[in-house]
Amino acid sequence: MNSLWAAYVSLAVAIACEVTGTSLLQKSEQFSKLLPTIGMVICFAVSFAFLSLALKAIPLGIAYAIWGGVGIVLTTIISVVVFRFTLDAWAILGIALIVSGVLVMNLLSNSAAH
Repeated sequence: MNSLWAAYVSLAVAIACEVTGTSLLQKSEQFSKLLPTIGMVICFAVSFAFLSLALKAIPLGIAYAIWGGVGIVLTTIISVVVFRFTLDAWAILGIALIVSGVLVMNLLSNSAAH
C-alpha cells in the first residue's frame, strides 16, 4: 500500500474515532457515567494516534482541516439522527461552508498532498 493511501486510511480511522469519542462525550453526561467516559478517552487517544500517522504523508494544515471538517459534519449528523437535535438554516449554511472549505483545499489547493 502506498504511503499516501495509508495516510488517508489513517486519517479516516482518526475521524471515525474522533466522532465516536465526541458522541460518547455526550453519553458520558459530564463524565458522570464511567463506561462512556472511558470509551471517550480511548477513542480520542486512538484518534490522535492515527492522526499522527496520517501526518507522515499529509501536511498538518490539510490533515487537520479534513479531520476537523469531516468530524464536524459527521458529529452533526449523529447529533441530529441519534440525539434528536435540530438545525436551523444558519447551522446548515455553516456546515455547507465547512464542507466547501475542505473541498477547496483538497481539490484546488497545491498545498494538499495528491
